Amino acid sequence: MSAVFPTVREVLALDPVRHGAPRVVAGDAGLDRPVRWVHVAEVPDIATLLGGGELVLTTGIGLPADDAGLRAFIGDLADVGVSGLVVELGRRYVSGVPRVMAAAAERRGLPLVELRRATPFVRITEAVHALIVDAQLTELRAAEEIHQRFTDLSVEGADAAEVIRQAAELSGCPVVLENLSRQVLGYDPAGESAELLLDGWEQHSRRIRPAGRTAYDPDSGWLVTVVGARGQDWGRLLLRWPASGDAPSARGGEAALAPPTRLTILIERAASTLALGRLIRRDAEGLERQLHRTLLTALLDHSRPVDEVALRAKALGVALDRRHLVGVMVRHRGDELAGENGPEVGQARLRDLSEAVGQALREAKLTALTSAVDDNSVGALLALPDPAAEDRALAAFAGALRRVRLDAGAGRAASAADPSRPGSGVDPLRSGVGGTSAGLIIAAGSGVSNLREARRSLVEARQIVEAARRDRRDLPVFRLPHVGLAGLLHLLRDEPRLQTFVERELGPLLEYDAQHPRERLLDTLRAYLEQGRNKSAGAAAAHLSRPAFYERLARIARILDADLDSVETSLSLHVALLALEAVRTP
Repeated sequence: MSAVFPTVREVLALDPVRHGAPRVVAGDAGLDRPVRWVHVAEVPDIATLLGGGELVLTTGIGLPADDAGLRAFIGDLADVGVSGLVVELGRRYVSGVPRVMAAAAERRGLPLVELRRATPFVRITEAVHALIVDAQLTELRAAEEIHQRFTDLSVEGADAAEVIRQAAELSGCPVVLENLSRQVLGYDPAGESAELLLDGWEQHSRRIRPAGRTAYDPDSGWLVTVVGARGQDWGRLLLRWPASGDAPSARGGEAALAPPTRLTILIERAASTLALGRLIRRDAEGLERQLHRTLLTALLDHSRPVDEVALRAKALGVALDRRHLVGVMVRHRGDELAGENGPEVGQARLRDLSEAVGQALREAKLTALTSAVDDNSVGALLALPDPAAEDRALAAFAGALRRVRLDAGAGRAASAADPSRPGSGVDPLRSGVGGTSAGLIIAAGSGVSNLREARRSLVEARQIVEAARRDRRDLPVFRLPHVGLAGLLHLLRDEPRLQTFVERELGPLLEYDAQHPRERLLDTLRAYLEQGRNKSAGAAAAHLSRPAFYERLARIARILDADLDSVETSLSLHVALLALEAVRTP
């Protein structure tokens, strides 16, 4: 029964009732029962005309005179589910209701109230019915606002976090969205402690077992509805009622009152909005992956406090506290993802890579936050039990990713050979046949001991994966010692002093090439230095005759005012060329 109705206790506080000097003589444990209506009765067989939830008013003049009759009268009222019985003294009972009546009411938990002063019943019924009607009008207005609010959210395409926030704001109660594994996808504590709300969430959630698709679990105090559409459920939305979590059942009293109808409407509309949003974004990342991306991005750009990231990650099932953390980045060699085939193909490849990384982490039984972090790379923050597990975990991940890619490649190749199979016609470039050596780079940063240092490991992994793009070695995992001089310069490409060095060494030659683009003297210098200052080999590499090559080298020496026969000078120019390439590489 909806809590929109006033309780017996609230009715006793109304002025017309207080005028009658009410006194509860039995059944005070039931004073929080809702009153659906008020009924005046002076006959003993009134129970057959009632439907439950009524507060019965009587003077007692028609009640049975014998004890057995009074017990039967009270029993009939309790059986039909009336909210309480109010007896006005003076006409039938002068000093008080019979003891047998009070004992029977106490035994059945039925509130029995004496009115010790005469009170017109019509004033009581008017006051109570006005209270009920006002409450129902308020409930209708609230329901209308709920419908309008969530309709607007659906039209605006609001994300899950905004839907949850609005549900908590409208209800004033904590709201939690979880997946089918009881991991928290989003929450709003409605001003309460998030730590207390989410502590041990999975175990707590598994004890919440409402009967029905949308139902209230009085034992736990949570109103729950299933989230999903088209026969595919993917989560539950939970709202705690009462907001404090102090349900009557938790205090050892009678069963908790059901939440107001408006809250049932609210949670169902919120769930529908979430389900609709997921259908609309069915080709986008799942909610879990979106949250992973939010948290990884927060670590990289300091957009959220570290403590909040740790709390939200823990609620998602990824514990980052007291773990050895290792940043990992995975990308294709070259620019295949952002690539030449248009942004849609690039996004599809990135999505494929993100799914492959997630599957590899699951197969390797590793705990991590993982998601695409830019247009080309998929990142992961591994949470390991101790530093000793680092090398073993990275090797397991690299091996699992290779297997996932091989399996995916085999499946797509079969689909391409058999057009009748699902997925036929897939671009073979997306298959990744051949594992990591066929086009993937895995890079890992240095392990760190706490979440505040995790950004350093992630940034280092990102720099290493970029530096290793032109490295032809087929290493399972690139680490900082593997990147060499070119990699080191790539790591330092944003350093102003390195950029100043490039301009000092090569600036005049860059200006000359800008004015004479056909001569491309920078390429001539590169060919000379890459061939170990062997002029004949350099001329061949540059596709120039030796006289032409020699003449260009002489011109370069004049422009730079440099001795190209000097080992030290040539070394400095070679480093500057490598640094220039690193600076120009996105």
